[in-house]
Amino acid sequence: MVQLESLANLGEIVGAIAVVVSLVYLAVQVRQNTQAQRTENFSRALDRVAAMQASLSQDSDAAVVFAKGVEEPSELSPIERIQFTWVMYELFGAFEFMFLASDTDAIPEEVWRRWSSAVAWWLTFPGVQTWWKVRPIPFTDSFTTYVESLLENNPTDDETTRRYGEFLAHGKYQG
Repeated sequence: MVQLESLANLGEIVGAIAVVVSLVYLAVQVRQNTQAQRTENFSRALDRVAAMQASLSQDSDAAVVFAKGVEEPSELSPIERIQFTWVMYELFGAFEFMFLASDTDAIPEEVWRRWSSAVAWWLTFPGVQTWWKVRPIPFTDSFTTYVESLLENNPTDDETTRRYGEFLAHGKYQG
């Protein structure tokens, strides 16, 4: 009887160890899956932005529409304003995806800080501000609140904006 009881106790100990090992293994798998998902989310967001940038860099007509649109959309024809609207939806859609992903830690905080600066910078352009105010399709409430707060108190660096404007106007920087 003692031997049976010892075997039962040993079985319970082995079972408990197996449960602990299984839980550790599961935790490692969840951590690896979370990291893979973060990488995938970041990759998808970058793919969206890269596709738009590639399109604008390879299609000079689209680049002209975009450039005029960010500065002064009233200079665009109605068709060009529609083109500009779709480019802006793609750009801000990618920003929204990253914003929402950062809220759930699906992308690293450092990555979102970088893109958050990009959102703030784009919002310094008068055409982007105008487009945001008249956009016909809404974004999520949380992203809209975030963008509205940037429009009220944009934290961009005026000196950086000035240097970039100088580069665009003259192709050089006068330090």
